[in-house]
Amino acid sequence: MTEAPSIEDGYRSIRTGSTWVPPGRERFSVEGPDAAPYLQGQLSQDVLKLAVGGSAWTLLLDPTGKLGTWLRVTRTGEQSFVLDGDPGTAEVAIARLNRFKLRTAAEIVVLDPTDAGLVDASAEVVRIESGVPKAGAELVDDVIPAELGQWLIDASVSFTKGCYTGQELVARVDSRGGNVPRHLRGLVIEGEVVPPVGAEIVVDPSGQAKVVGAVTSSVRSPELGPIALAFVHRTVEPPAEVVLRWDGGEASAHVRDLPLR
Repeated sequence: MTEAPSIEDGYRSIRTGSTWVPPGRERFSVEGPDAAPYLQGQLSQDVLKLAVGGSAWTLLLDPTGKLGTWLRVTRTGEQSFVLDGDPGTAEVAIARLNRFKLRTAAEIVVLDPTDAGLVDASAEVVRIESGVPKAGAELVDDVIPAELGQWLIDASVSFTKGCYTGQELVARVDSRGGNVPRHLRGLVIEGEVVPPVGAEIVVDPSGQAKVVGAVTSSVRSPELGPIALAFVHRTVEPPAEVVLRWDGGEASAHVRDLPLR
């Protein structure tokens, strides 16, 4: 029986150049004569410019501009596309797309998920170090896309294509220099304890203590020790010192820009 690689082994493999396949990506296809113009009006990415075989990141937004899901779209033919996302995203994305698929000659079909890839725990370490958001953690429906980072907007949004559902908020925030109430930040935690999701981020704990955010993902990095992702109020500019508090625990932490390494 082959021994499963440890978290450290998987982490080293990813960091030293092995291909990282995100675990269990859910997939679905959109095919038909209207597939391209339909997706062009629903996704933030300019799918009409994608060559067959090409792929790009894209946002699927609610009409208000709040986040629906974050996906990768691949053009598999002139009239066919495959979209993939984190576990749990396909059902949400398909339901959202079907809301606007009226008299449209395009069929949406669920496909098998991708293989699990490298050790899930190792992938999670790299994800958090890199500041990549995950469905159910940072990718939730009350998020304004720009809160996730300018790199994600640059990779996922076309500001030169025509209109798409949810465009107004994205364009307005961009025109104001990405000014949003909070930002996704990295945390490096002192000590050995990995803080739980939901741990509060507190500034000025000895004076007028103020909660400025909460942990959304956390893990132990082989290189950095306990680390986390968190949405932090815009008044807290990295680098900054904060305190994390949760039921039965407390730790000092450093707020950092992403990526952490």
